Amino acid sequence: MTKQTNRRTFLGQTAAAGAIGVGYWTGTSKQLRAQDSALQGLSAACIGVGGKGSSDASHIAEHGVNLVGLCDVDSIFLEKKALDHPDAEKFSDFREMLEKLGDKVDIVTVSTPDHTHAAAAVRAMRMKKHVYCQKPLTWSIGEARLMRDVAKETGVVTQMGNQGTSEDGLREAVEVIRSGAIGDVSEVHVWSNRPVWPQGQGRPAGEDPVPDTLNWDAWIGPAPMRPFKKAAYHSFNWRGWVDFGTGALGDMACHTTNMPVMALKLWDPVAVTAVKNPGIVEGESYPASSSIVFEFPEREGLPACKFHWYDGGELPSDDLISQLPSRYQKKIAEQRAGGKKNSGALVVGSEGMLFSENDYGARYVLLPRDQYADYELPEQTLPRIPFKGNNDLRQKWEFVASVKGEYEPGTMSNFDYAGRLTETILVGNLALRAGEGQRIEWDAENIKSTNTPAVNEFISREYREGWEI
Repeated sequence: MTKQTNRRTFLGQTAAAGAIGVGYWTGTSKQLRAQDSALQGLSAACIGVGGKGSSDASHIAEHGVNLVGLCDVDSIFLEKKALDHPDAEKFSDFREMLEKLGDKVDIVTVSTPDHTHAAAAVRAMRMKKHVYCQKPLTWSIGEARLMRDVAKETGVVTQMGNQGTSEDGLREAVEVIRSGAIGDVSEVHVWSNRPVWPQGQGRPAGEDPVPDTLNWDAWIGPAPMRPFKKAAYHSFNWRGWVDFGTGALGDMACHTTNMPVMALKLWDPVAVTAVKNPGIVEGESYPASSSIVFEFPEREGLPACKFHWYDGGELPSDDLISQLPSRYQKKIAEQRAGGKKNSGALVVGSEGMLFSENDYGARYVLLPRDQYADYELPEQTLPRIPFKGNNDLRQKWEFVASVKGEYEPGTMSNFDYAGRLTETILVGNLALRAGEGQRIEWDAENIKSTNTPAVNEFISREYREGWEI
């Protein structure tokens, strides 16, 4: 039989028979790949294979998926990854790769700068490919809504790369909050050690020759064309530029807010205010630090709640910090004395608090400690991923096993969930477009501000010709 026939037969058999041995695998990922690759017959094309994209591609392959296409705008990254997968075809433009390899591919991974996520992922989904896309899901609010809609229309398996979702600890923390252990939650505070890249500056003057190794046109993709400037954007510093990245909030909030957002159903804020907002510098880059407040109404029996976000060294009030574990208070004191910045998430309830200094919400403590000394965990309501390994590998297992029809719960950070999370978070960046203290009233259903129409132009963008979605 052909490889395509093998794939269809295998998927049909596993869907009908259920999981075959899934959840009892105790060997290594490489052993799993060797055992299963011939039977599974799944193939993937990977878009962006430098940095995080390199591990994304490797982890998919380690779960038995054959990489048939590699794409990167930088031939240095591309050639390096091709050493691991010499049989994969190489491309610098994902449009060309998908057009040529479309009928040979089951899975597409997207690990590019934020501004090209939707352009690549929507194209792949419309070709009925299962898609794994890095966080944040999209560059814009409009794209997040579109990604949710297209995923639903096509029925493909999807997953966003906020790998903390795969952690047992995060899922347990969600269950604890939902059980009412800390009472009714009216406040959530999340602070980040980001940015760790340049922000708060205008566009660099002049331009440099484009390296022979870089496809600059494909790197710019759907964004407005601009001159190449060495080390200004590619390969890492793009996160701080509004044309390409989503700043500290977009970069880390899909990790650090994931646990409280999931536990409390923090969708669709009704208003957002940047209480500290130096503003978008020259319309080019996000501020070096900010503090933002999101307002959520009563929802599905949960009380109204405010979510406070802090980045660039901003922190919650001294009163809240004083209630955290003494070890962590020492870290904050060191930060204020010029030490490294810290991250944390504090969920404040009427009966107690849950605190996590883990970026993924996977390790947490209930406060005050004495009150919860004899606390017993609630009944488990969320599935646990049976594969053992780091959270990146676990999440990729969840994705690949769901594609194969072997894992009945499916991906937790699918595009319906991840799209709502990303859409909610990116409303905060609209507040950075407005003046400090400007309360933006938000109509989530219609994706627009009702009282600050000037920010509505940033909900989506016009795409450069040839890169339309």
